[in-house]
Amino acid sequence: MHSKLYPPLGVLILCFFLYFGFFADDDSAFPGVVWQQKMGFVSTSSTHFVIVNGDDKKGRGSATEYFYVNGWNSYWLLQESIWRSSRSRVSRVFKSGAELGLTVCRTWAFSDGDGPNTLQISPGVFNQRVFRGLDYVIVEARRHGIRLILSLVNNLDAFGGKDQYVRWGQQAGINVSSGEDSFFSNPAIKEYYKAYIKAIVTRKNSLSGVKYSDEPAIFAWELINEPRCSSSSCAPALQAWISEMTAYLKSLDRRHLVTVGLEGFYGLNCTNKSEVNPGEWAASLGSDFIQNSAIDSIDFASVHSYPDSWIQDADLETKAKYLSRWVDSHISDGEHLLKKPVLFTEVGSAWNVSDHDKEGARNARDLLLEIVYDKIYESAKKQGAGGGALVWQLLVEGVEQYSDRFSFVARHYPSTSELIKKQSCRLLHNISAEGVEERKKPLKRKDVCFGQY
Repeated sequence: MHSKLYPPLGVLILCFFLYFGFFADDDSAFPGVVWQQKMGFVSTSSTHFVIVNGDDKKGRGSATEYFYVNGWNSYWLLQESIWRSSRSRVSRVFKSGAELGLTVCRTWAFSDGDGPNTLQISPGVFNQRVFRGLDYVIVEARRHGIRLILSLVNNLDAFGGKDQYVRWGQQAGINVSSGEDSFFSNPAIKEYYKAYIKAIVTRKNSLSGVKYSDEPAIFAWELINEPRCSSSSCAPALQAWISEMTAYLKSLDRRHLVTVGLEGFYGLNCTNKSEVNPGEWAASLGSDFIQNSAIDSIDFASVHSYPDSWIQDADLETKAKYLSRWVDSHISDGEHLLKKPVLFTEVGSAWNVSDHDKEGARNARDLLLEIVYDKIYESAKKQGAGGGALVWQLLVEGVEQYSDRFSFVARHYPSTSELIKKQSCRLLHNISAEGVEERKKPLKRKDVCFGQY
């Protein structure tokens, strides 16, 4: 007789844990419990991304299909996941991405400094309330069938960045110059960053109970967003830093892919590539797409694309020609030199136009995005190194403070949304139908693409 009480009692207990796991705003350590849909890890096979199924903790498994990325950036997810009142915006952007057939989102897994909502308050000291926000981002991504590229530090000052690490070193009395390049060379500051890597990679999600290193919803770790040096003389230090940090990360996590976070500029040694750069200035920043990406422990090459910023005084035809050559060059490098997939992790076109020119500007933006999409698709048809592209960046209503001139709310721009969805569907259709992994909740990709393209 009492057994009839067990099912409803179990539901109540589950709801209790779910409520506290997802919605607690204080610093309590109350455990959360969430159901997680099954998802395979992403790996690489030569110049391709592949889905790997299997539970081998050392990362071994069987590749079942090629995986082509159509994705987006929303760098602000961590900030909006800290408090219950704003978490719905994170859910809404994942839902928006899923409705466009997108599969990968790139976001910041860092926030360094002494502010009330920073993740790392000082070296190795973390705000656990903010850390639980990152837990929520990962759980919500997986719930929507989205994988994450998590960037671990910023080259820029926003959200702390490498300058914050240098300041911490100075405050600790370490003999370190004030130059930002010390981030890549000073032994003590490198240890700060390694400690951060360890804290992130080895964390156990407070909501799902899954260690980050065992979480298939994490597509890849990105070492740094857009690494640059103050001069080209820093290039050897940057190269050594990439090798050292990737090796350390891999020692903690063998299951996930690692990329650098490059913009894709060719360095001074790539004399035959100088005409591909957007200007002479690009070769003097210390980064080098070929050299940095060729490191064995780097799994795929990353590239950014901002013709509206990099050659802003050029007309649309010039920008289109530049962009076409930029994409072709990097995909070719992936196929013939690096033998690795190439992922265009930021593809941005300007949106801040006057009302009277809105329609014409929208067409120009779509044209530039379509150039990238078409070249990715042509590469995919040939099983080339073009692994995909992530548009910069998607917003939802209520997060306007994170906007820049490349940001947009998808439903406000139907022509661009249709272009994004078309790319998602034709990449999906390019994969053999056998064994294609589909979203189970809340939306299946085959439903998004049914009867289209």
